[in-house]
Amino acid sequence: MEELTPKIEEGLSCTMDENGCCIVPDDKNQLDWAYWDNQWAAGQTGWDIGYVAPALKEWFDSIIDKSAAILIPGCGNAYEAEYFLNKGFNNITVIDIAPSAVRILKEKFKNREGIRILEGDFFKHEGEYDVIVEQTFFCAIDPSLRENYCEQMARLLKKDGILGGLLFDRTFEQGPPFGGCKCEYTPLFHKSGLEVTEMNITDGSIPERMGTELFFKSRSN
Repeated sequence: MEELTPKIEEGLSCTMDENGCCIVPDDKNQLDWAYWDNQWAAGQTGWDIGYVAPALKEWFDSIIDKSAAILIPGCGNAYEAEYFLNKGFNNITVIDIAPSAVRILKEKFKNREGIRILEGDFFKHEGEYDVIVEQTFFCAIDPSLRENYCEQMARLLKKDGILGGLLFDRTFEQGPPFGGCKCEYTPLFHKSGLEVTEMNITDGSIPERMGTELFFKSRSN
């Protein structure tokens, strides 16, 4: 993947790591809406692979109920939402904290029904969902918020609802992205009432991330 190094703000640049993810100096790393909006404005969206990851596509194809309420937090360009719409799903909500991302999505989906596009903080979002998709959102939040993430997911899921997606099975010198491992993730999920039913290295990663991603599914109790 080509390395990009445009300026985000005076004195701060962003480069891509070998997995195509943005890294900035920790002392400048304010992970609020303005930080992510700067990333979008500068074209620094290295987390964006341009399509639905194969492991996610395989999972999506197994979901039968086209009316399932689906949430995609930190959705970015929302390729996953587009895939669901094209498969006939009609109750999709996407949320992103970056105003620039939301503007792009509202234009992209302006003629599509079955999708709700929200600008806002995932941790303040309210709703009930059958399925929540994790794709490069968990790794983008400060690790100190991971317990909050799991608690919020448990609140948003209906009984027996499914949270699933991809998590990094590696560490990074600095982030975002922030990595981790199965032995760290599983207790966090269980503590919040999310039963991990699957969490294994996937062969459905893009080449740059092959061998470093876990596909997982967890169920709300």
